[in-house]
Amino acid sequence: MHKKIKWANIYLWFVFILLYLPIFFLIVYSFNAGDVMQGWDGFSWKHYGELFADTRIAEIVVSTLLLAISASLISSVIGTAGALYVYNLRNGVMKNVFLSLNNVLLVSPDVIIGASFLVFFTVLGFSLGFTSVLLSHIAFTIPIVVLMVLPRLQEMNQSLIAAAKDLGANNWQMLTRVVLPVISPGILAGFFMAFTYSLDDFAVTFFVTGNGFSTLSVEIYSRARQGVSLEINALSAVMFVVSLIMVLVYYAISTRAEKNKKRATHLMLVASEGL
Repeated sequence: MHKKIKWANIYLWFVFILLYLPIFFLIVYSFNAGDVMQGWDGFSWKHYGELFADTRIAEIVVSTLLLAISASLISSVIGTAGALYVYNLRNGVMKNVFLSLNNVLLVSPDVIIGASFLVFFTVLGFSLGFTSVLLSHIAFTIPIVVLMVLPRLQEMNQSLIAAAKDLGANNWQMLTRVVLPVISPGILAGFFMAFTYSLDDFAVTFFVTGNGFSTLSVEIYSRARQGVSLEINALSAVMFVVSLIMVLVYYAISTRAEKNKKRATHLMLVASEGL
């Protein structure tokens, strides 16, 4: 038994090293005084200086963040509403149909989704740019939010709904004061997942962008085709740090929410025992 656990740990460390080693080299060479990833010419911050002095990159960072925040907020609202609708469906066949359609979008290749949206916008005569990218990102992040929220709804204690009804709460009050607070960790997780997917998406964005609008992923790809600059390493290092901070923030929020949930449950048990 101990040998199995030991080999499992070794395999786990091997996977993590394999995943993070390229990122480690990318970050290390962002501090290289040279201009290429061949040889070490000394420590330098010059590539970060070039990065923060690059006005085009600054504009693209702002546009990418605005796009990701907008897409994740809208998809969180629509995805949560969709999860509530699917959860409340009493027809088992229709529920399975909606879940299957949702899962199809999750497993569909990004290239297919991007090409489909390109054809769709072209047929409609829709101008490609920020709006087309935003609509596309909303469309492919909604299923992610549904997938994160639906399990929370299924885990929800139905006695809470019954108690709210007994106390005379209407549907809006049950939604805002009972259901949404209970499933808020799922909504938060869906928002962060949607934000991450939107932030680093390349394939879909590449198909539907235009009119001078670009995102970080498309810009990095365009610059890499002309030769990998260590300014790209610096940009990637900054993006990695930002993503790491987001993960830590989400972990802190979810941990705090879980502690509050346990504390509330404990208080309810104490109150019920007192009665």
